[in-house]
Amino acid sequence: MAAPEAMEPQQFKPLNPEETAELLKESRQEPMPRTGQGSLIRDLEFLYGVPLQVSVEVGRARILIKDLLQMGEGYVVELDKLAGEPLDLYINSRLIARGEAVKVGDKFGIKLTEVVSQSDLIANLG
Repeated sequence: MAAPEAMEPQQFKPLNPEETAELLKESRQEPMPRTGQGSLIRDLEFLYGVPLQVSVEVGRARILIKDLLQMGEGYVVELDKLAGEPLDLYINSRLIARGEAVKVGDKFGIKLTEVVSQSDLIANLG
């Protein structure tokens, strides 16, 4: 997979869990914008119910089988990313964005700092 172009990270103000929940609620209720009957933009509302696999990658590692067999509680696997580097957000195994880990209530989330451009997404579809 080709690496996306470097982008300037956007600045975000921290959200508390209540603000995040409200934003999610509002985004679900907003109708899809329409630009008129002759538009090339098609009504894609039928796709809203299609489930997507979302995963966040902290890093990767290659290990030997002998190391795998020695693993137990407390074993540490060293990853290829440095502390503080952005996490990678994948949707259906395609890199979509990068961001930083955040805590939302009792759960973890990812605050996006960089989004892959639509042209790069389309170029990497094949």
